[in-house]
Amino acid sequence: SEQPEETPQPAPRRIFQERQRITGLPLYFQSYLSVRHSRCQEFRVYWTELRGTMLFFYDDKKALTYSQKSDISALISATNVYPDENGSAQFILMLSNGELELKANDCECGKEWRGFILTVTKLSVPPDESLLPGQLTRMHEVLEKEKKRRITLNNCSSTSLNRKSPPSSTLTAMPACFYAVSRQEAIQMLEKNPSCGNLILRPGSDSKNYAITIRHKLDPPCLKHYKVMSKGTSYIIELERWVILPSLQDVVNYFVTETRGSLKPFVIQT
Repeated sequence: SEQPEETPQPAPRRIFQERQRITGLPLYFQSYLSVRHSRCQEFRVYWTELRGTMLFFYDDKKALTYSQKSDISALISATNVYPDENGSAQFILMLSNGELELKANDCECGKEWRGFILTVTKLSVPPDESLLPGQLTRMHEVLEKEKKRRITLNNCSSTSLNRKSPPSSTLTAMPACFYAVSRQEAIQMLEKNPSCGNLILRPGSDSKNYAITIRHKLDPPCLKHYKVMSKGTSYIIELERWVILPSLQDVVNYFVTETRGSLKPFVIQT
């Protein structure tokens, strides 16, 4: 008898490549974790990835786009792993903007997560006697990768700073509403998380310039996209009459100001 057709599933390699492209960061460790932010009442289960010094939380193991992220680069401390009443392994990350509680299925997994997090944030493998030799080996490998990544970042920053007299605004970080996502992914993020804002800055389709995707709060909601060209040390918004601004943050501010605040930069709350 004929076997029923199975629903096609996204190839794991495709998922890995797409997440790598969106986040732009190397993958160090991953598994399911229960997560609770300091302002929340309940834990929520996410497929969690440690990339660089960022935690990315996915609603599903095969989701291409993360639903939340947390920058742990300024980690103050991490508590020891302790069991809760259900036998899960729990520990708390003390961050400058609050606490992040993480819960793994068992103590071994919890200690592994804590070990990798401390390795990439403190740039040293923690002296935890309960870690297995294989786990320690992987942590040392990740440590070397993260050190090389930091050196590359520092070299890029030095190169940028040594360029001839750029305007000060170009030295600032990317706007908080910048995400390395495609047009379709930006639309999905805006539709899925309306409370987080309605304006996303993203790379342009040619990878050299930028684009703004906005979702007007109308009935029905209206989606629009605007090109933002990089020209020397300036940025040009392609409207009927071109608008030239000195930084990407000024581009975002322009849209917010011109719409009298009806547009709000999209920032995923952590």
